[in-house]
Amino acid sequence: MWENYELEILYKDKYLVVINKPSGLLVHKSMIDRHEIYFAMKILRDQLGMWVYPVHRLDKPTSGVLLFALDSHSAKLMSEQFKEHSIEKRYIGIVRGYIDENGFIDYPLSVKFDKISDKQADLTKEAEEAQTAFKRLATVELPHAVGRYDKTRYSLVELVPKTGRKHQLRRHMKHLSHHMLGDTKYGRGEHNKMIREFYNCHRLLLHAISLEFTHPYTNEVIFLKAPFDETFKNIFDDFNWSEII
Repeated sequence: MWENYELEILYKDKYLVVINKPSGLLVHKSMIDRHEIYFAMKILRDQLGMWVYPVHRLDKPTSGVLLFALDSHSAKLMSEQFKEHSIEKRYIGIVRGYIDENGFIDYPLSVKFDKISDKQADLTKEAEEAQTAFKRLATVELPHAVGRYDKTRYSLVELVPKTGRKHQLRRHMKHLSHHMLGDTKYGRGEHNKMIREFYNCHRLLLHAISLEFTHPYTNEVIFLKAPFDETFKNIFDDFNWSEII
């Protein structure tokens, strides 16, 4: 699928490049997917003909705005902004049920270790602070029976993470029992099956829609948005949400 694939570039200058990462593509080589030979870092490096430095990550099934630096010093400067939480990331997701109109989740998350790459880590590490703000944008009721319900209800939600824990948004939605649609790790299998069968959706419905940061050299505020893929667009059409986004 990824052979000869060309990434969508949202922004590029001498120091930084921002892409719209598709769902299903790793950011960089990982022990979690040891046999995967395609990842965004390598594709972008080959596409630009130069080395790139990942500054942050998106989960493999998550799509959207992803920032790379073009030199190690710029990567260090941007990483510091992420650590200081001065960069704002916004996500759009679709979740099970009618979530509250808005809210703030302050729920610590246990550290998720990988059996291979984290085998030397301290497995007794305490849960870490994790915070997410959210706002409901729309709701829909569908005429499809799932489980014991004759109909299903879903919410379109904007999510703003205030911390950067592993799988934070997906785990926070699970904590509220508003599981993310298409989430095969933390979601609900019966709902994932329904959207595959009726809406031909085979991906996690979570998209990093925007990124706002201060340029490390010019001090200009950069705001970037990543377009949705066809799967998301089709879901918006089917749920009558096209005018909302």
